[in-house]
Amino acid sequence: MHDFNLIETLLTIAAVLGAILGTCAMLIYVERKIAGYVQDRLGPNRVGPGGLFQSIADGLKFLLKEDIIPKQVDKFLFILAPAIAMTTALFAFAVVPFGGTTAPTAKEYAQTYQFVIAPGIDIGIVFIFAAASLAVYAIILGGWSANNKYSFIGGLRSSAQFISYEIPMGMSILGVILLTGSLNLERIIWHQTGPDAWNIFYQPLAFIIFLLAGLAECNRLPFDLPECEQELVGGYHTEYSALKFAMFFLGEYTHLITISFLNVILFFGGWHFPWISGPDAGWLIKLLVFAGKVTFFIVFFMVVRWTLPRFRFDQLMALAWKVLIPLALANLVCVMFVKQLKATPWILLPISVGLLVGSAWLATVDFKARGRRKSPVVS
Repeated sequence: MHDFNLIETLLTIAAVLGAILGTCAMLIYVERKIAGYVQDRLGPNRVGPGGLFQSIADGLKFLLKEDIIPKQVDKFLFILAPAIAMTTALFAFAVVPFGGTTAPTAKEYAQTYQFVIAPGIDIGIVFIFAAASLAVYAIILGGWSANNKYSFIGGLRSSAQFISYEIPMGMSILGVILLTGSLNLERIIWHQTGPDAWNIFYQPLAFIIFLLAGLAECNRLPFDLPECEQELVGGYHTEYSALKFAMFFLGEYTHLITISFLNVILFFGGWHFPWISGPDAGWLIKLLVFAGKVTFFIVFFMVVRWTLPRFRFDQLMALAWKVLIPLALANLVCVMFVKQLKATPWILLPISVGLLVGSAWLATVDFKARGRRKSPVVS
């Protein structure tokens, strides 16, 4: 167990909050630049050098803009919803390592500073799922309290989407937990730094499932059905403005950062990188490697947003229940067999690839069969 130090913990919380909120502001600028690049336009380029201060100007606009609360809304829940969105996203980050940590089994673990707000939490991944799952209440309450049909439909879609995609997301990491033998995120990282390789090499299928479910949990394209501007004007936050709208926005980006960290921790070795950042590397190198990996995933999510079209809602639900959940269950069963037989985990690599290729082949056959059934009969 790590020794508790109140001053150290408060300073870590302040530093992490400042870093997350500052990063969210810059990510808005980065995403608008990426969108401009993908769509062959400039993006922000007026405020500051290269438009670098555009996020600051937008933040000031949210602070100074008139805060409008429509007459028909339930005021208490209308105000509570964005607060829940912001706090739950930040709360989930409490157990996420953001830099180098000492091996939990080492003697110096209790006296050494760990780059995590709450170190030594043996149910860390369960805590994250419990805290992040509360974010759905923000969207449901925001949609219902607005007393607006577009907001209400967005809230209904959100409840179905969150509940559906939490199942494959949770099942995809069970294989990682079985291989590691722990729910502690720090132990999961250290398990990938020894003789064992990163989990992505053992379970690429689990990584793909977690990645897709993470996109859906963040309401990012192509899974942004609760917002869906073309159909629902703005979905659950149609009636929101000023700072309350900004809190929804910051909650979404904070959730994106958390999902990116989890991808790195669960499947890409955290701060570990061969020949650069090993167990004996300095804390600064580990921090930079961690930041580089997380930045890659954040940029990847942004590029996906401006590349792929939005799913229909029936396609969204079918992907979860007919594709991701069966694949996650099959992957979990394979990991259980490998653990029970005490075989090398490298067997999981061809199994995962085989399941992925087989499911793609079945989907192609099913798609062609449906096309033949729907084709007109020529007399």
